[in-house]
Amino acid sequence: MYLQKQFLVVNMCGIIGVIDRGQSGMDGSGIKEALSLMNERGSGEGAGYVAYGIYPDYPDYYALHVFYDNLVEPKKKVDDLLEKWGRVFQQEEIPTYEQPGLRKKHIPWRYFYKPHKDLVVGSSTPEDDLVKTLVMDINSRIDGALVFSSGINMGVFKAAGWPEDVANFYRIQDYKGYIWLAHNRYPTNTPGWWGGAHPFNLLDWSVVHNGEITSYGTNRQYVESNGYKCTMSTDTEVVAYLFDILGRRHGLSEDLVVKALAPPFWDEIDAMPERQRKIDHAMRLTYGAAQMNGPFAIVVATSQGIVGFTDRIKLRPLVVAENGNKLYISSEEAAIRVMDPDVQNIRMPRAGEPVIGRVIV
Repeated sequence: MYLQKQFLVVNMCGIIGVIDRGQSGMDGSGIKEALSLMNERGSGEGAGYVAYGIYPDYPDYYALHVFYDNLVEPKKKVDDLLEKWGRVFQQEEIPTYEQPGLRKKHIPWRYFYKPHKDLVVGSSTPEDDLVKTLVMDINSRIDGALVFSSGINMGVFKAAGWPEDVANFYRIQDYKGYIWLAHNRYPTNTPGWWGGAHPFNLLDWSVVHNGEITSYGTNRQYVESNGYKCTMSTDTEVVAYLFDILGRRHGLSEDLVVKALAPPFWDEIDAMPERQRKIDHAMRLTYGAAQMNGPFAIVVATSQGIVGFTDRIKLRPLVVAENGNKLYISSEEAAIRVMDPDVQNIRMPRAGEPVIGRVIV
């Protein structure tokens, strides 16, 4: 009985992602059904969804999604900070719908926001860095407020609850996106709460994760030394920040980011042809503190595509399938087939192998 329980915990958390590379919109009903199929991978303590392309009326604005404990003191502090550094063009409570199985502990709010141009034009601080700093300041300094989504023309919707309840709470079928990620959480060593539910997001990066980052302490020191602040009480938070550092700030391609985070073993590098050996050797030396250890399967999305990968031994499952312009990545083939019964090219990628789907420009 002990071994059976241990096995169930090892494979918990359900993840799924889909991209239509032609950027055709998909409503949230399909991914809601797919995630609900993996209910045995969760505990009812966290679920969430993220979609790209859902705010066509505000295609150039940062969509800031915020959890408020109340709309008085914390909201006034956030409003004052946002107005100091930019302009709010629209704000509103995110529409929600009462669910018997979900207790509304926070008020989800959204802003459509742009930093002041004179702070960006001619400045050494890019617009994304200014918004990143705002997110870090709000989350670390303003009690009762948490920014959980901060990208352009995209949004995260999450809460502590089962996949169906969270989906119905936000009515995600009313949103259409060309990329969707979803996650059903089974917390093992961190608490189940709204901010700890997946996806995790910063700017254009969104992450869903099954497993455990045992190198969290080292990874956290690395991201915090680069100006990031970890406030979510979970190891997955650092993955979003690592992708922002390596992918956005350092300009690495998706496959190189994966190579830095889940690199080959040293004996594998030593056996590579000389040119490849030098590249992989340099990556391991340069990004040693960013390397992630532990059992994990991860899917990351940006407005330009998705990438899925596992740890170097593949201690968590990951399945890939395609149908025309659509690429699916999930913990289970059955969840993919719920969304698309006609999928083809079903396979299980090798340990550490990046699976990348990019939009067609």
